[in-house]
Amino acid sequence: MPLTPLDIHNKEFGRSFRGYDEDEVNEFLDQVIKDYEVLIRENKDLQNQVTALQERLDHFANIEETLSKTIIVAQEAADEVKNNSKKEAQLILKEAEKNADRIINEALSRSRKIALEIEELKKQASVYRTRFKTLVEAQLELLSKDDWKALEPVESDTDNRSY
Repeated sequence: MPLTPLDIHNKEFGRSFRGYDEDEVNEFLDQVIKDYEVLIRENKDLQNQVTALQERLDHFANIEETLSKTIIVAQEAADEVKNNSKKEAQLILKEAEKNADRIINEALSRSRKIALEIEELKKQASVYRTRFKTLVEAQLELLSKDDWKALEPVESDTDNRSY
C-alpha cells in the first residue's frame, strides 16, 4: 500500500544519541509532505484527464463503429439499388423486345394481307381487262358486219334538194 501524506506526517523516528537534528528532519518531512501532496493532486488530475480522454476515445470509437456500419449499410443499399435497377432494365428491355416482335409480326401480317389484296386486284383487273377487250372486240365485230349497212338510211333525191 502506498504512503499517504498523513503516513509521512505521523511517522515518528526513534531518538538516538548522535541522531539527526530533529528540526531539520521535521522541516524536510514537511517539504516531502507538501511535494507528495502536490504529486498526488497532479496524479489525480492526470488520472481524471486520462479518464476523460478515454471516454472521448470510446465516444470516437463508437462514432467510428457507427460510421463503419453506416457505410456498410449504405454500400449494401447501393448494391441492392444497382441490382434492382439492372433487373428493371432487363425487364424493360424484354418488354420492349416483345413489343418490337409484336409490331414486326403485325406489320408482316398486314404486308402479307396487302400483297394478297394486290394480287387479287391484279387478277380482277386482268379479268376486267379481258372482258372489256372481249366486249370491245364484239362491238367492233358488230360494227364491221354488213347488217349495219341495211340499217343506214338511203339517200334519196329529196334529201338533197335545194330550195
